Amino acid sequence: MDEDLFSSPTPFTPPTTEEDRLSWLRLIRSHRVGPTTFHRLLAEHGDAAAALAALPDVACAAGVKAYRPITIDEAGAEMDAARRVGARMLCWGAPDYPAALMDLPDAPPVLWAIGDPAAMKQPLVALVGARNASSLGLRMARRLAAMLGEAGFGIVSGLARGIDAAAHEAALASGTVAVQAGGVDVIYPRENGDLAREIAARGCRLSEQPIGAAPQARHFPMRNRLVSGLARAVVVVEAATRSGSLLTARAALDQGRDVLAVPGHPFDARAGGCNQLIRDGATLVRGAEDVLDLLAPTLAAAHRAARLVAADADRGAVPPPQAKRDGDGTGGRDGNGAETGGEGGRIPHPRPRPPRPPNPALREVGALHRAILDRLGPSPVAEDQLIRDLALPAAQVTPELLTLELEGRVQRQPGGLLSRLN
Repeated sequence: MDEDLFSSPTPFTPPTTEEDRLSWLRLIRSHRVGPTTFHRLLAEHGDAAAALAALPDVACAAGVKAYRPITIDEAGAEMDAARRVGARMLCWGAPDYPAALMDLPDAPPVLWAIGDPAAMKQPLVALVGARNASSLGLRMARRLAAMLGEAGFGIVSGLARGIDAAAHEAALASGTVAVQAGGVDVIYPRENGDLAREIAARGCRLSEQPIGAAPQARHFPMRNRLVSGLARAVVVVEAATRSGSLLTARAALDQGRDVLAVPGHPFDARAGGCNQLIRDGATLVRGAEDVLDLLAPTLAAAHRAARLVAADADRGAVPPPQAKRDGDGTGGRDGNGAETGGEGGRIPHPRPRPPRPPNPALREVGALHRAILDRLGPSPVAEDQLIRDLALPAAQVTPELLTLELEGRVQRQPGGLLSRLN
């Protein structure tokens, strides 16, 4: 739909009643309404009920005839199905919605969760990698997940076989979040059924797809952006040069998250993507200490924020806003000069290293992705015109267009035309 139809924003609040939640679900499930359009409609009309009433006229103005939002009964059937499987509805802006996703421009308006959403309140690190992982890769994923858990980080991944499953298993005791490509009640692959039940019992499973939805190819890039969005950093353990893990890494860059990678042998195809990321500037990971070096300020800031919230709760005060993602790095030190990370215990790397410089090549890719998406909208644009507008060589733009197309963010149409997807 034409985003120019939306004008000045109107303040709104997250839904508080069953009727409000039903309206939110109807709006996001209606045809051609993705997360970006949803947020623009709410900004324009103030609440979902008003947006639903205006939606047919907005669609007509965009050239869509005989438009009909989904019915109350259709949305109600999904809510009934969610109750049967024990799923909880999390709405954007509500206290139980993951704070890490709030600043994403395409944050899902509605998430379904099975388990305890509080698992998403601890600082999270994403561990992702190959489905056909090597034995060394699986060992590395388990070791990283266990040691990061001991240091106070939860693990988020995609519940796939291989690296994802190994990371989830090792993090069950410390906290793990599984983001699913299909409905939160649909376990894929089926071999991870027991693991999925363990995660629901001790952590949280999450999905933006409708209850009962079977995972499709286009859902996996959407899932990957949530894996990276929930995390403070993404660690790629094993990945081929063209893999979903690299799409997660690129989504992380677009979202301003750190990207790290475990190196591998040049002759091992499963290490090609990781080696490529390191070549382009990703932080090299030899063990959990390398991840903790990068994230120590984040953990220290989380501990300080938790102490402030606890202190204000004791005084009956309103909790302060959530601490920023990047801490100021002023955590306490013990008598030996080691960072303690506050009440959460001593961070297990007694000699902090100087800050690493930013990853210039990766940042440039993320900036190019944003520049491309900023110039695209629902109305198709010629690819050669886009390249001229960017004032960059075609050889530099074309590969990133393919990446965005694989991620499901850009659609290629006949005649060399491109449009942006929600």
